[in-house]
Amino acid sequence: MTLVVKIGGGAGIAISNIVQEIAQCVSDGQRIVLLHGGSDLTTTLSQTLGHPIRMITSPSGMTSRYTDSETLRIYAMAVAGQINTELVALLQQQGVNALGLAGVDGRLFLARRKAVVRSVTPEGRIQILRDDYTGQIEQVNTVLLQQLLDAGYTPVIAPLALSYEGERLNVDGDRAAAAVAAALHADALVILTNVPGLLTDPQDTTTLIHSIPAAYLADYLGYAQGRMRKKLLGAQEALQGGVPQVYIGSDSLLAVLNGAGTTISR
Repeated sequence: MTLVVKIGGGAGIAISNIVQEIAQCVSDGQRIVLLHGGSDLTTTLSQTLGHPIRMITSPSGMTSRYTDSETLRIYAMAVAGQINTELVALLQQQGVNALGLAGVDGRLFLARRKAVVRSVTPEGRIQILRDDYTGQIEQVNTVLLQQLLDAGYTPVIAPLALSYEGERLNVDGDRAAAAVAAALHADALVILTNVPGLLTDPQDTTTLIHSIPAAYLADYLGYAQGRMRKKLLGAQEALQGGVPQVYIGSDSLLAVLNGAGTTISR
């Protein structure tokens, strides 16, 4: 069984527990590719270095980090430096032969840099940004990942990609995980975050939606607020790429796989 697991980069995620569960899955013979985010640490580093973050909202309502050249540098420090190496070390402590990568390594992720980014201002005007270093993944080096898995490694991937011009790009971690899951024909994609799943009321955890048929996923997009919109978009892309199931939840990988969060099935 091949699982692609994405650990979110927000605060409040039970990293130690999830790492132990990944080790258990690997010990049981499952092949796991782990991706991670880095939003919380990137924000902290940006503030420490005197480069305040800037969030932008697309005309479709998606919120993302505006990534100018300095923000990209700080983002790379967070995801490819601190977070990636820490996760690799934690997994190694659990007996997992983890190997850290960023998407730029071995041309793991090739992405097309967005020529322009459209942002809605607080006044409702459309603003055009041309110096944003974000991209959309178009190719995954599946051969490299398969070779690593076949050799007994557990890849741990930071969400950076290489542009066709050789630039580093910030790519969304949830959508990167979806691209990997589809490329590997994974049995499932698991997105672990700091909320229990998709809620009809974001302020009330008792409103968790436990199950969504993939064919009706679009009907549920209206419930998604903030970062959850990107997670559902990633889920949709994974399902369209042939992944049978996507799980979204928090705290425990095994509990989420057993239905504790939101399960979206083809």
